[in-house]
Amino acid sequence: MVQEPEVEAMTNNATDPQTNPTAAGLTMTLGIVFNVVALIILAKAYNRFRRRSKATFLLFASSLVATDLAGHVIPGALVLRRYSAGISFKGDPADPDASCLFLGGCMVFFGLCPLFMGSAMAAERCLGVTRPLLHARLVTTARTKIALVLIWLLALCVAVLPFFKLGAYTYQYPGTWCFIRVMEDTQATDLAFLILFSGLAWSSLASAFVCNTISGITLVRARLKKKKSSCSQRCSARSHDTEMVVQLVGIMVTSCICWSPLLVFGLMSAMQSYSHSLNRDRDTYRQLMMTGVRMATCNQILDPWVYILLRRAILRKIYRITKKQASFKGSTFRSMRWDVSSFQGSEKSCVNKT
Repeated sequence: MVQEPEVEAMTNNATDPQTNPTAAGLTMTLGIVFNVVALIILAKAYNRFRRRSKATFLLFASSLVATDLAGHVIPGALVLRRYSAGISFKGDPADPDASCLFLGGCMVFFGLCPLFMGSAMAAERCLGVTRPLLHARLVTTARTKIALVLIWLLALCVAVLPFFKLGAYTYQYPGTWCFIRVMEDTQATDLAFLILFSGLAWSSLASAFVCNTISGITLVRARLKKKKSSCSQRCSARSHDTEMVVQLVGIMVTSCICWSPLLVFGLMSAMQSYSHSLNRDRDTYRQLMMTGVRMATCNQILDPWVYILLRRAILRKIYRITKKQASFKGSTFRSMRWDVSSFQGSEKSCVNKT
């Protein structure tokens, strides 16, 4: 067959030192620990907090972290099994086994779910900040759970499309993970499926960016226009909104940084393969895809830190430290100005006496 040299090359590359399972095991352990810690923090906050908008946000956030945890454990266990067992690439790339199909579906499903949830959370917060009365009337816990189920179903429908002949999953270099077919005899259906996957991902990031920008501008304007007389109850609500928007911005930035390389490199590889101009740069694109999937995996490790570090208590401490440093610098600058002015005054008096 024409694809035998590729299979043999991937088989040889699969025995390289980079298949050492230590790094994969350490990454998986860190992801599990961080996600569990974030889940504990969110569960305690959800049980303690009774404000509806905050409770809805915490329900979304807990679901996102739980999805990240599942997306880290299930595909990570399959990849780690192949690493530790030293399983090299076997068979035809166009005919992967059941474990490869399952792993490829998990990559798509657990990749889209956090992006969809981040977009839904940003839209919910934008409505809560700009139209609080409408938000209180429309957004409920029951509707939030329905929205979460619909998000999971939408991601699942996209993930199973290759089983209906739209696109295909195949082994990726070095044979330890599976994803959409982008380099081995890419067909028009593979390119269409990859464009659909990337388009949904980019659309989620773009909508999250727009909603978070509107929320941030609204909060800044509200803070600039606030009156000291009515700051008691309104400031408490605004502080919670600020905390949630800051966390959403953290989620958006993390997702954009972690997922952009895989989306870009995947499209580049698929377009080059579809136009039959990939042979010369095949090794380069394989390395790019490996870099992209590693960065995408980091998203599930970094997401929990958004909730661990960007809490209101931590933000308040950072604000106090920054304010103390600013006041210290201001007092130092004023004292220096006072010393200079007093020195100039004494110098002038000495000149007058002379």
